[in-house]
Amino acid sequence: MIPKTPLEDWIAAKISVPAPLTRELLQEYQLKKIRQTLALVKSKSAFYRRQLRGIDPERITDFESFAKLPFTTHLDLRHNSRLFVCSGLAEIERIVTLQSSGTTGRPKRIYFTRVDQELTIDFFDYGMRSLVTAADRVMILLPCRPQGSVGDLLQKGLRRLQAVPLPYGPVFDVQDAIAFAVRNGATALVGIPTHVLAMARRPGGEALRGQIKNVLLSTDQVPQAICRVLEEKWDCRVFNHYGMTEMGLGGGVQCAALRGYHLREADLYVEIIDPETGEPLPDGQSGEIVFTTLTRTGMPLIRYRTGDLSRFLTDKCPCGTVLRSLELVKNRIGEAVRIENETFSLADLDEKLFALEGVLDFLAEIRETKTGKELHIGIKSLETSCLSTNSVLEALLAVPALKKIYPEKIKILVSINEQEITTSRGTAKRIIVRQGGQPSA
Repeated sequence: MIPKTPLEDWIAAKISVPAPLTRELLQEYQLKKIRQTLALVKSKSAFYRRQLRGIDPERITDFESFAKLPFTTHLDLRHNSRLFVCSGLAEIERIVTLQSSGTTGRPKRIYFTRVDQELTIDFFDYGMRSLVTAADRVMILLPCRPQGSVGDLLQKGLRRLQAVPLPYGPVFDVQDAIAFAVRNGATALVGIPTHVLAMARRPGGEALRGQIKNVLLSTDQVPQAICRVLEEKWDCRVFNHYGMTEMGLGGGVQCAALRGYHLREADLYVEIIDPETGEPLPDGQSGEIVFTTLTRTGMPLIRYRTGDLSRFLTDKCPCGTVLRSLELVKNRIGEAVRIENETFSLADLDEKLFALEGVLDFLAEIRETKTGKELHIGIKSLETSCLSTNSVLEALLAVPALKKIYPEKIKILVSINEQEITTSRGTAKRIIVRQGGQPSA
């Protein structure tokens, strides 16, 4: 029997309702917190005071009326993040500066109070209970410095459930990371997908088979091909986490059923909207993820458009929770490549290329030439791999869109270990780039 996600009882306690939690009780709480948050930002935020002029929070009595309020976008945050802050600057304990790939100009700055960070620590405590117990030693392959970083907050959450955190940081030296895991008796890993994949496929990684029982992948989309490699190499379970800095670092995590993410619904209200019209979509339909913070005090956000694409699953999670299940995020708006009537994305390439034995990472770039479009694929593979350019091309042509447009509409050029692809690019998200370094549109 699959155990129920620990997030459900945690949320029930947070909203002060007796178990069992119901959707009706949770939605009643969310509407109340939405009204409180609207009142807070109208009073304290210079941006929302203008954005929500004429809006009476007490008249937001259902989600339909709330869905008529304007969105907040990343451009709003870039224009002047300070206008969103609702607390005094003396109460701000951490400011995170975000500069998107290929973007110039003002960065986004996200402000957190001690109370905001405490909310994230609490979520990490209970969210990690789906895969970790007090008996575990958890190696953290995420930034662990400075204070308030995602790795620092995760350490604090793990200590609360009495597990032992093993802070390491992003993987720059794979052999050193493997040796650290072996030496310190790590039984679980939390890290970036390609970093953990490198540990599993590099020589020496086999030493972790039977030692690593559970892996949590985060910070970027998680190819199922990578999950399958880790499960095969280490005989472990692989969980996905979804979150972003704007959410407060933590958003949702899979339960033992390993389906969609269960969200921290006491802290976030999440919608799925049509990316073009902005209209809310029913469960089961894919669209853009939009969230509203319900408990943040430093920098609350109202209907923030994430750019991520997903849907709420309509069938009940096998764990039996009343919490919603958000399908695993694979794509972002504007990152797919469209040629003629065919479209492909990084996720399509991921599933084919990471399934090839020996592949550690790759770069993908679309270039415009005098003779037409070219897709350049630079593969980083094990030096001992028998991988050939023909086998890579064959895998790419298993993507239906590429098969239809190759070679008449696009040329595909493959190189293996010719480009310098570092083991770690930090926590930057992987993208298909256009010639000149810009994300594909």
